Amino acid sequence: MRFDAEQLRERALARLETLVMAESPSGEPELLRIVNADLEQAYRALGARVTRESGPHGDHLVCEWPGSTALDDAHILLIGHSDTVLPVGTTVERPFHLHEDGDTVTGPGVYDMKGSLVAIELAFALLCEQGLFPSRPVRLVVVNDEEIGSPDGRRIIAAHAEGAFAALGFEPPLPGGTLKTGRRGVARVRIDVQGVEAHAGLDASLGTSAIDELIDQIAAVRGAVPAPPAAEFNIGTISGGTRANVVAGTASAEVGLRFATPAAEAAVLGALDALTPVRPGAKVTVTRLSYRPAWERDPANPLAARLASLAAERGTDLLTGTSGGAGDTNLTGSLGIPTADGLGPDGAGAHSMSERASVASLLDRAALLAAYLIAPEESA
Repeated sequence: MRFDAEQLRERALARLETLVMAESPSGEPELLRIVNADLEQAYRALGARVTRESGPHGDHLVCEWPGSTALDDAHILLIGHSDTVLPVGTTVERPFHLHEDGDTVTGPGVYDMKGSLVAIELAFALLCEQGLFPSRPVRLVVVNDEEIGSPDGRRIIAAHAEGAFAALGFEPPLPGGTLKTGRRGVARVRIDVQGVEAHAGLDASLGTSAIDELIDQIAAVRGAVPAPPAAEFNIGTISGGTRANVVAGTASAEVGLRFATPAAEAAVLGALDALTPVRPGAKVTVTRLSYRPAWERDPANPLAARLASLAAERGTDLLTGTSGGAGDTNLTGSLGIPTADGLGPDGAGAHSMSERASVASLLDRAALLAAYLIAPEESA
């Protein structure tokens, strides 16, 4: 069935302005609470059963719609987030604005990802207006900490990924509206070394340099990291020691890692886990600060194929590609659940003062989602 979301254009603009002007940077529980309350009310009005999952930065939302015709209970998982990046007060300088072309909208979070949250609303509105229901049960998870790596939201997504038929992520697409059907994995790791301090001139032999040990440990990991593009290794910060005449007693480095495949991921993380001191008296500790697994692209992805088929019925050529960045769909993709991301509206400038999105694309994404929800599988 082909849906026409253009009739909902004014509703889309009104909802988008409301959500964008309600700023909700990560780590601002009160502001996130306001946005989540708005979303909860909107999704309830569209037939969802909404529950809240408490977390350190406020509540995450889980919205559920029953299925109508599926032969099993496997659900469709929609993944979004309510937090944004730009600080409180950005709307004073750059409020929501519809430009003269009648299509471009700007404002903090308009592209990443409040436009996506509106598109999901509109998809269910299209179904409600025609008395239609999703074929399979649908669960929408909206976490409030994606922009800081989903340290708590990850557990919510993992819980609702279990038994999923497919997972759709609503991050911004690749340029031109291209879907993301693979993502590099990322990890942020801290290497801490404890040495033994000593006078560098009088008793150097009694000391163990934590800095020297750290350098050798970093060299060992770097040597085990597969060459780009399979993996990347970046030393973000490094510190240690106290004075030039003292053998360094402590040293640490924070390292950023990216890996394109599970094999590269295993090589990199395995090398870190296997670090052992090379100097007597040294102690080495590796702490994983954040982590998202590699989601390797599958050319036979059935979800991507179904979405492309539905888009073709609308006269759109829906392309797919791999993203260099990580997101919440890294988890579902790495688990082998058919996954597609980038279902948000087309635009540009995420996380910047130039952030913008296309209203026409938002409406098209809403119509595509509605079509998928009533027919996630090819008819026999």
